Order: sequence, then C-alpha cells, then structure tokens
Amino acid sequence: MTTTKTPPVAAVPQGRRIQLGRFRDLTLVPVIIVLLIAGSFVDPIFLTPGNLTNVLQQQSALALVVLAEALILIAGKFDLSLESTVGMAPAVAVMFVIPVAAGGFGLELPGILAIPLCLLIGGLVGAFNGFLIMRFQLSAFIVTLAMMIVVHGLQLGLTQGKSLFELPESFLYLGSASWLGLPAAIWITGALFAVAIVALGYFRAGRSLYAIGGNADAARAAGIRVERVLWAVFVIGGVVAALAGVLETGRLGGISANQGVGWIFMAFAAAVIGGVSMDGGKGTILGALTGVLVIGLVENILTLKGVPGEWKQLVYGSIILVALMISRLAGGKAQD
Repeated sequence: MTTTKTPPVAAVPQGRRIQLGRFRDLTLVPVIIVLLIAGSFVDPIFLTPGNLTNVLQQQSALALVVLAEALILIAGKFDLSLESTVGMAPAVAVMFVIPVAAGGFGLELPGILAIPLCLLIGGLVGAFNGFLIMRFQLSAFIVTLAMMIVVHGLQLGLTQGKSLFELPESFLYLGSASWLGLPAAIWITGALFAVAIVALGYFRAGRSLYAIGGNADAARAAGIRVERVLWAVFVIGGVVAALAGVLETGRLGGISANQGVGWIFMAFAAAVIGGVSMDGGKGTILGALTGVLVIGLVENILTLKGVPGEWKQLVYGSIILVALMISRLAGGKAQD
C-alpha cells in the first residue's frame, strides 16, 4: 500500500508568497528612497517641490511610452516603433494644419484637428503593426524594428530633416498648461496610469493580457479572442505613444527631427526594472511606473551634478544595472 505524504505546512508558505507578491510592485521603492537621499546631498535644490515637479513633467512623455510598452510586453509582444511614433505622429499631424511656409502640406486644416489627427496616426501605426504580426504571423520584434526605421524615415522625409516650430496653440496646450498648480502633463499621465492599473487588475479585458502573455494557446482555449486583443493592444500603444509626442511637443514648443529617438531603450529599462517580464504574462503597471521614477531621478541627479552628456549613457546603464540588482534582492525572485 502506497502512502501519500502530504506536507502540512504547504499552504502557509503559499499564502505568504501571495502576500509578498503584492509588494513585488514596490521593490524599487528602496532604490527611489536611496536616490532621493543621494540627490539631497548632491544639490539642496533636488528635494524642492519645484524641482520634483519639473522631474515629473519631464518624465511624463517617457512614462506614457513606458505605459504603452508595458501593456504590450505583458501581452507577450514587443513594439520598438513606439519611439518613432512619438516624433512622426505629431510632426505629420501639425503639417496638415500649418502653412507651407512653416513646413506644412499647405492644407491648413483647423488647428483643433491637430491632436485628433496625431492620435489617429499613432493608432494607424499600431494597427499596421498588429496587422503584420497577426495576419502574417511575423515576429513582433522584427516587424516593429523595421517599423521603427520606416516611421522615423517617414518623418525625416516629410520634414526634410527640419524641426517644426510654428505650431498651433491648441497643439501646445496639453504639454504646457497647468491644472491646479501642476503641469497638465502630470495629471494626464497619472490618470492614464490609474486607468491602466484598474483595467489590468479588475477588468476581464485587462486580465486577458496576462492570460495571453502567459500562454496564448491556453488563453485561446479559454475563449479569449487572442488576435483581437493583441491588435487592440498595439493600437492603444500607438495612440498612447502619439499622446506622449503631443505632451513632449507642448513642453518643448517644437518638434525636432529626432524627437523620441532612443526612448525605446529607456522605456524597456524602466519597464523591466519595474518587474515587467519580457517573456510576457508578468509584471504590473505600478511597477513600470516606479521604473520611470528611477530613470527620472537618476537623470535629474546627473544634470544637477553637472555630468557631461558624453558620460550620461554610461552612468544611466550602470545605475539601471544596480537598480535591477537591488530590485532582484528586494523582490526575492529571479527576473525574466
């Protein structure tokens, strides 16, 4: 007769793991605290409300790209073209409304249409990515890498590599206005993160991203329309990236030919150190947000310290690696 050994304490560790799992989103909090303390020694200005508000405003556009990338990563896919959408979507949108002398197409549509056009263009880029990946079963990494080059090349071709400065006031408003004493960009970014956190935590459509990212075949067997959900995620990602371009354009007062270039690496870094798995199905939007805060604080400290731009990339990478190790030790679980 075979006896079955049942470990009586098995349920307790499992329960503890679940409770600890709730705090895994906050594993970068010690890193943020260390950076806040270090920054206060670097420059007394660092902890002033004005400087911290400035940090949040500067990171708002990048945060939206991180949000878009995190949604796509959780669903088990990549989108490298988001950084190019940040520059191309607002550039093409304003070219529909500004005169030829300012670099436009000469159509001179009403300025109020610029932002809707920008979001539409971002959504179309995402829809085309989704079409290629879903319809032809192509690698998301390769498709979006090619689209990153194509979309940026389209911007350079249409603008002839020039920056656009004569922009409609309606297009600059969201990136430059203040609501209740804080930049509107911070409110908008915070609201979108809150919506995403609630959607992925409490709504079936949001939870389906985890199911698809974890095992697409099992999700399909469970009745989830995998292709439709993934397509929608790519479209949402494109729209959010275009909105990031609107906020960045409003903050800077113009659209440079290289707007958004290089952001995708920072977006991946923020999402991954925030706990989002590149294999899909794991991670949270709150964790990705803490990753953005780490990136923003590091950048601000380097600026206040007067670190030359030539060395910033090296310092960025090193600090991200340290943050990754601290997050790993605090989280207590191997990262993917």
